[in-house]
Formats: sequence, C-alpha cells, structure tokens
Amino acid sequence: MKKRFKISLAVIVISASAFFAACNNTSGDAKTSDKDTNKTEMAHEGGDHIYACPMHPEVTGKEGDTCPKCGMKLEHNDNAGGPSNVTMQFTATPASPKANEEVTLSMTPKLKDKPTEQVPLDVEHTKKIHLIVVSEDLSWFNHIHPELNADGSYTVKEKFPFPGKYTLFADYKPSGANHTVDNLNVTVAGTVPAAKTYGADKLTGAGGDGFSVSLSPEGGKFLTNMPMHINGVMMLNGKEVDVNTLEDYLGAKAHMVVVSLADKKYLHVHPSVEGGKFDLHTTFDKPGVYRGWIQYQSKGKVYTSDFVFNVTEGTAANMKGMKHDSMDMKEMKH
Repeated sequence: MKKRFKISLAVIVISASAFFAACNNTSGDAKTSDKDTNKTEMAHEGGDHIYACPMHPEVTGKEGDTCPKCGMKLEHNDNAGGPSNVTMQFTATPASPKANEEVTLSMTPKLKDKPTEQVPLDVEHTKKIHLIVVSEDLSWFNHIHPELNADGSYTVKEKFPFPGKYTLFADYKPSGANHTVDNLNVTVAGTVPAAKTYGADKLTGAGGDGFSVSLSPEGGKFLTNMPMHINGVMMLNGKEVDVNTLEDYLGAKAHMVVVSLADKKYLHVHPSVEGGKFDLHTTFDKPGVYRGWIQYQSKGKVYTSDFVFNVTEGTAANMKGMKHDSMDMKEMKH
C-alpha cells in the first residue's frame, strides 16, 4: 500500500502547520472543515472514541483513516471538538522595521482563561515552534525556529528583505491540547516594490549545489476537490538520486509548505518516500495560484526547492479519470 502525502489548501499550507506534518499510510473518509482563516478550529463526529489528525485536529474520522490535508494517520484524540484555549501573544522589535534591519520576534503562548500561566509546548519535528515567514506576494520564504526563554516566551531574530507586509505562520502544539497554527504579521516600512506575478506552473525547483526536485501531478493538472497524486523526483547534477540517501531534516527526509497567493492559507507537511522518490498526495480546496517549498538536507546543508501551482476547478469527470482516488471525497466536509 502506498504511503501518501496530503496538501489541502485553501492554503499551504504550508502549517501551518508550516512547514511540517508527518506522512503515513493511505486513504480513508476523514472529515474536514475550515472555520477560521487565522486559527485552526476543531470539529468532530460523535461517538465514544474520537480520531483526529495530529496536525489538523479539525479533521476527524474512523480509526485507520488518514488526513486528506497531510497524510498522517488519524489518532485517538479526546481534545478534538472545540476551539483552542491557547492564543499567541506576538511582538516585533522594532515594531516598524526597515528592510534588512534585524528584528526580534517574540511570541508567548497564553491560555485565554488563565493568561498568567506558562503554556508548555510539545516538541514536534525536533522543535517547539516552526515559524514560516512569507512575503505578501510569496516571492520570499523562510523557515525559522524561535527558542524558549525562562519567562515562557519564544524569540528569534529575522531580517526582512524588502518593504511590505509579511505573514508569519506560528506552527506549534500546546502540551495536552490540539495542534495550532496562528497567523501573525509584520509590516516593513518603505516603498513596497511591485508584486511578483506568476505565469505557468513551475514544477522543477533548483535547490543549489546541483540539487533539484521535479514534481509531476497525475493527469498533468492541479485540480480542486479531488485527491491529487504527485510524484517527486530528486536530481543531483542531472542524475536521479534516491531520496533515502538524504540526511534527515527535522526528523524526516523532507518537509513541504504550500501557501495560497490569494488568502494565505497554509499547510506544513512532509512527503513520504516510495521507490526512492517523494510520494505526495494532496487535495486543493480552492482554485488559484499556490506557492510550494520543499526543504531537505545533505552533508549538513539545508536546501530549498520552490514551485508554482496553478490550480483549476475539478469536476466529477476529472475524478473518474484519476487512478489514485481511493478516498471518497463525497464523505468529506469542507
């Protein structure tokens, strides 16, 4: 049975959670609903046992199902069922930075009903917070990790390359609670340059030092409302490389973030490996332009390959032509 990687975007969702949910085995009839653009909301079906995605607790289903957003196997989760009680207090110093000026980003998870208590976070993919940073036009991307301070805050320094608005996806999991992604913002002072525009799909992303990754969607198109199967081939100096030879990066062979240009929806996941290639399964919720970034590591160096996806509206006729359609999309809630 093939391993799968799901990216559902009204996003990437990244998530964030940005840049990384684990992959596991195949499909199921998991249910999902997106209720808020800035916060992951949870909804679940009734029953004695709740099974939800560890990264997307709003996605619930039966034992053995997998998440249509990231491919993780649903786990027993009694917390799935209500809005998170945690919010992220955020400051940037200076508050209105200039381009290429060092900025201290500080974030403190807070309980809404007990704001003076410290909120412990679980380690996920070797870090407590994954912070995905993108410019408004999605031409610039970074993935950084704030570090814990004694007062319960997390800080990291960043430089933003040009004026304009930046979206920061804080991807974390409070201990004993649901996985959470918060959308934060920083505005860099100055004259905002013309936004980058995107044309045709960009399905080969150079990572540097001869590395590149090429993606190929089943049927040759990216479509909404159906499970998309995407193959990912790693190349080094023009020759295919078995991705198993890569070093682990944040606990996996690769991680991927996908973000929608129009509404900055995010998903942070990582591909599975099948036959020496990346094996991706994804569901796009809305048509439009999406940007994607895959990160991987070799000889201690992290590489980033970037992509452009033009997603069009899918139809029932399109779905009938798909070979990898084991997930019953009619059972999914959006």
